[in-house]
Amino acid sequence: MDELRVLSVCGNLGYGFPKTSLDNGLARDPHVMGADNGSTDAGPYYLGSGDQLTKREQIRRDLGFSLAAARKKKIPYIIGSAGTAGGNPHVDTVLDTMRELARRDGHRFRLAVIRSEMDKEFIKQAVREKRTRTLGKLPELTEGMVDESVRVVGQMGLEPFMTALEGGADVVLAGRSCDTAIYTSYAAMRGFDLGLAFHMAKIIECGAQCAIPIGANDCILGTLREDHFELEPMNEGMRVTPNSVAAHMMYEQPDPYLFYEPEGVIDLKDSEFEQIGERRVRVSGSRFVQAQTPTIKMEGVRLRGYRTIAVAGMTDPRLLASLDEVEANVKNTVADMVRGALSPEDYELRFIFYGRDGVMGRPAADESAAPREVGVVMEAIAKDQTTANAVLSLTRSTFLHAGFQGRKATAGNLAFPFSPSDFEGGPVYEFHIYHLVELEDAAAPFEVEFAQVG
Repeated sequence: MDELRVLSVCGNLGYGFPKTSLDNGLARDPHVMGADNGSTDAGPYYLGSGDQLTKREQIRRDLGFSLAAARKKKIPYIIGSAGTAGGNPHVDTVLDTMRELARRDGHRFRLAVIRSEMDKEFIKQAVREKRTRTLGKLPELTEGMVDESVRVVGQMGLEPFMTALEGGADVVLAGRSCDTAIYTSYAAMRGFDLGLAFHMAKIIECGAQCAIPIGANDCILGTLREDHFELEPMNEGMRVTPNSVAAHMMYEQPDPYLFYEPEGVIDLKDSEFEQIGERRVRVSGSRFVQAQTPTIKMEGVRLRGYRTIAVAGMTDPRLLASLDEVEANVKNTVADMVRGALSPEDYELRFIFYGRDGVMGRPAADESAAPREVGVVMEAIAKDQTTANAVLSLTRSTFLHAGFQGRKATAGNLAFPFSPSDFEGGPVYEFHIYHLVELEDAAAPFEVEFAQVG
């Protein structure tokens, strides 16, 4: 095989893509199609709850078009990180939608399902053998942290996908996956250079996000050859440039020259980017360095409590100048009111002031430019929903009537856009496992199951 044509459907299955772009991609006779379906960008809730960020109706639309396209061309279709977080509930939801579509449209295909939930005893054994290490600021992993997890997934690399493809799968549906593995696995089976294959995969896993105008919810074709790869958006109104392609390596990457996968590191220091025509870019020089010991990244969440919030706005300039003082007074008043019923460890209060520092978490550079209005999100987290509701209700009424220096009116301080003003947020999860585990066999935690659909 002199060249491998890989069609990326979109950056996140369910975000939508133009049907015409998919048709343009099919006209280029791709050898394989792929779609990412998940991320940790949406936070820990989805891994803990089992819910999906993209809803069933969105998945039905995108999967309906793309599955039909793959079956029409009789090419493998690889879907990774099913249902946002890639746990068993997420895989099952997408699988159910896929079976529904197969019945509706009369598809028949060999399916491989690869689950990514990690066995707790498997992880604890790795902890005892000191084969885990932390990422970021989290503490070193302990067996107790594993036990309190609601769900832990591992980001699978190439081998499970290759096992599925070698087993004759027409469609691969996988749990939490390295985005690059979705697109590099077929190239690895065909013997293409892994440095180029991984680099191409890293870009196209986001769909056409590297294109101008930007569009993660669009299709892009990657063509891999012996010493380079080329990228071309399938939307005829888009183009790529050397700058737009090179700049994509700054997306979610701490280092634009190096990125790490279970199999090793991809070195982009010598990569070269060349414009080919008006809409295509050629990339060469990317290099793969194999890891001495494969690693898998684990993502795990624990239940933190239950949330209730209220949203309100403020315009009184004297109040806006006294927000820190009012916040402290409200927290102290609430603590006094619940003393005896709740301890400080039983609940948490948080105030986010939009228009002041709600996004950046620090005052604006020009502090002399006082805001004319500020929105506040009041959040209470407690051990159960009833307690969170009560604490938030007390907090909201206290803030509404709180005094501050220079106050003239006796009316409420807050303007509420909604009635009722308080909203139950349900369970709150937090990432507490974001660790690497060393494995002799990086495919060991991931079982590939085959089934006939249709």
